[in-house]
Amino acid sequence: LGIGRSFQQTSAFARLSVFDNLRCAALHAPAERRRWWNRLRESASVDRAAARVLSDIGLDARRDAMAAELGYAEQRALDLGIALASGARTLLLDEPTAGMNRDQAARMIELISATTQGRTVLMIEHDMDAVFGFAERITVLVRGAVVATGAPDAIRADPAVRAAYLGDVA
Repeated sequence: LGIGRSFQQTSAFARLSVFDNLRCAALHAPAERRRWWNRLRESASVDRAAARVLSDIGLDARRDAMAAELGYAEQRALDLGIALASGARTLLLDEPTAGMNRDQAARMIELISATTQGRTVLMIEHDMDAVFGFAERITVLVRGAVVATGAPDAIRADPAVRAAYLGDVA
């Protein structure tokens, strides 16, 4: 379908290496599904795709580590990598910075920005600094109702958004 997603909880295979997790995702990319009849060519192509994503997400040095051995921020980067390796053109990211400190969250937003060029990203996120650091267009909901949609500067200045999420109405 061309849609990849990551969840609030990491979803990598804990007992597989970082590289093998990416290979599993790359194996199911649309281009690879068309080549089921040529396993040798498919294997080389899958390995190249996984290696490219491994480099893109900055986990080259952790290639052979088991996913369970990664730190939390690294696991989140691997989750993003799995979504990317699937060949998805649209990514649904559910709170990609949840549970991270400010520095880790900033690095994750930088990673998402660097790796999602040319893709559509729908991100659900409560960390407004992360949202403002990434989004070109923001829709804010309060109790399921849309209260504002617009560019980051317009959202930051919106009184309803400020009251609900930014903690003031100045």
